[in-house]
Amino acid sequence: MVLKVGFIINPITPALGLVMLLLAGCATLGPDYVPPEVSAPAQWSAQLEGGLTAERIDTQALANWWSTLNDPTLTSLVERSIEGNLDLRQARNRVRESRARRGISETDRFPSIDATGSARLTRSSEEAGSGTERDLYAVGFDASWELDLFGGIQRSIEAAEADLEASEEHLRDVLVTLVAEVALNYVEVRSFQARLSTAEANRNAQEETYKLVRSRFEAGLTSYLDVEQAKANLENTRSQIPTLQIGLEQAKNRLAVLLGENPGSVHDELSGRQSIPVTPLEIALGVPADVLRRRPDVRRAERELAAQTARIGVATAELYPKFTLPGSIGLEALSLGKLFSTGARFHGIGPSATWTIFDAGRIRRNIEVQNALQEKALIEYEAAILTALEDVENALVAYTKEQVRRHSLMEASQASQRAVDLARCQYLSGLTDFQSVLDAQRSLLSLKGQLAESEGEVTSNLIMLYKALGGGWTSLAPGSEK
Repeated sequence: MVLKVGFIINPITPALGLVMLLLAGCATLGPDYVPPEVSAPAQWSAQLEGGLTAERIDTQALANWWSTLNDPTLTSLVERSIEGNLDLRQARNRVRESRARRGISETDRFPSIDATGSARLTRSSEEAGSGTERDLYAVGFDASWELDLFGGIQRSIEAAEADLEASEEHLRDVLVTLVAEVALNYVEVRSFQARLSTAEANRNAQEETYKLVRSRFEAGLTSYLDVEQAKANLENTRSQIPTLQIGLEQAKNRLAVLLGENPGSVHDELSGRQSIPVTPLEIALGVPADVLRRRPDVRRAERELAAQTARIGVATAELYPKFTLPGSIGLEALSLGKLFSTGARFHGIGPSATWTIFDAGRIRRNIEVQNALQEKALIEYEAAILTALEDVENALVAYTKEQVRRHSLMEASQASQRAVDLARCQYLSGLTDFQSVLDAQRSLLSLKGQLAESEGEVTSNLIMLYKALGGGWTSLAPGSEK
């Protein structure tokens, strides 16, 4: 049960003076928001190598980081995804919704005015009146203005403004994720193509070996065991090609969907095999504090904290009375012809107030709820900071160490190719058995496949690093979030 007390203050002039006195003496309730201090490490804990430096990052280069890979096809795909991606369109709609909600909150500052009009036929009862019928015509205007003496409306506007800013940061976060996903899937396409080329080259080499062994068998120079082993090795390599083709087609389909297009729409465009994009020689990172100021997910969490802080003031204002200044003016007559005469005019004005006296603690419990939600928002903000720092540290380690792995695989692949050539020559010379050739070919196939995969991983890890640094969201065109 909620018990409210309502009253109208008269006469008008003293009442207005009282209201203005209250308006001057009251302050906005609830805590004033102060952004929490962030304690960020002075430098990254991961060792910076492989072209990484702690120099101040070029914000313009970070905003369009995919251009540093010098791949026109990738640049085209990213630009198309910004225009057509469905998640990005949904995030834009959320911004428009938040902007409209903020506008609704701002309207509470102003009075509301309603126009009314009526024409009624009334008849009183014979027991309580004369039992006669009469017409009643009325037109007029009603106005009402709630005075924000305790800042409840102001706090609701602050919350709506922070919600709008949080939705804008969400849009930027979606964009950061989108461009990274487009680039990652594009690199995956090129990586599958490179691995396919490697597998097909090995298949062709093993086909020649198989034909050679068969001819030697037919000439009586080797056993049929060598023929079967060569065939088994060849078919094993052939069996890997369909798996790579499946992965390639799936990567293309995912890329098309990210662009907001039907699966298969980019197949022709990506049918030609190109090399995996090469990473730049040097990449500036800046310091951790720069990343925290740039990451849209951290910025969004901070704005959500600001919005929740303002809602404490909205809830606290419910403890105090609400003062409203209503008024009306119009015309009223018993006949339509006299409706616009001087004697038909009426008006009324007088401030009123309502105050919730008893609600079984509902308002105070709601204040507790809003305080708890603020603490929750603060924890989420702190968690977002830690997640951002973790993302960068992990991406740094992955990028630098994968370069080391790629270099080792490159050396191993070159050595394995020499081993295949040597084993083949020795086999033809009768200096070794065919098993050495098989082992060398299997090792070469494995190493070349790993090398092609590692080259893709190096570029993919760089993309993840750019994403962790919060790169890409400033590529939004002016007004594109509206």
